[in-house]
Amino acid sequence: MDSHIAVRFDDDRAYVTLDRPDKHNGLTIGMLEGLVDAARTVGRRDGVRAVILSGNGPSFSSGLDVAKATGDPLAMARNFIPLPWRGTNTFQEACWAWRRLPVPVIAAVHGRCFGGGLQIALAADIRFATPDAEFSVMEARHGLVPDMTGAATLSRLVGMDKALLLTMTADTVDAAYAARIGLVTEVSDDPIATAEALADRIATRSPHAVAGAKRLFERSWQASTRRTLAIERATQLPLIVRLAGRRGDR
Repeated sequence: MDSHIAVRFDDDRAYVTLDRPDKHNGLTIGMLEGLVDAARTVGRRDGVRAVILSGNGPSFSSGLDVAKATGDPLAMARNFIPLPWRGTNTFQEACWAWRRLPVPVIAAVHGRCFGGGLQIALAADIRFATPDAEFSVMEARHGLVPDMTGAATLSRLVGMDKALLLTMTADTVDAAYAARIGLVTEVSDDPIATAEALADRIATRSPHAVAGAKRLFERSWQASTRRTLAIERATQLPLIVRLAGRRGDR
């Protein structure tokens, strides 16, 4: 079965592309499983310093292909059950797997970025979007709520009130508004080129410091101040030891 997920490596970068362009990259169960496998493939590859996540064709992703996904109720049910050692089901892991990687994941968004597609983009560390990109937390249109880690990312990025507004209305918003509220990082005419330029800049920094920064902010995002400071110390200590070791070797 074709997962419609393409993975390509170029020097120290991994390119992961949603590749079902004739359906605006509407997500199938196979694509979600393919995203999980792609993240594992990238994680096993030595030397990767950044991941660029994008969509082929007219859109990043129009969200879950409901007709296709619900056509196999057993597969839906099987993939809805979380794995106890992972804490996520397949729908969630297709997004959260990118948070587990120690390298920056940059989403390059264009066209439609709806529903599950938006939740995949939100699970990236940074999002660049074309001026004509459109965004919608569209689950309410189907009588549902976001369940692909959107509850763990949306309110953190835009605040509780904006998260509720987007979720309850299922409105479609443009890139300028998305950037203004923090749903995307920046608007760019060429988000892939912008992502590549950022990846080049980050690659000049210590990979251990970059991984530590990602881990630090992920673990402390909603922690108490006391817990955050403990996480800071735990993250910094091995970096200090590594730095001291390098200087001692000179």
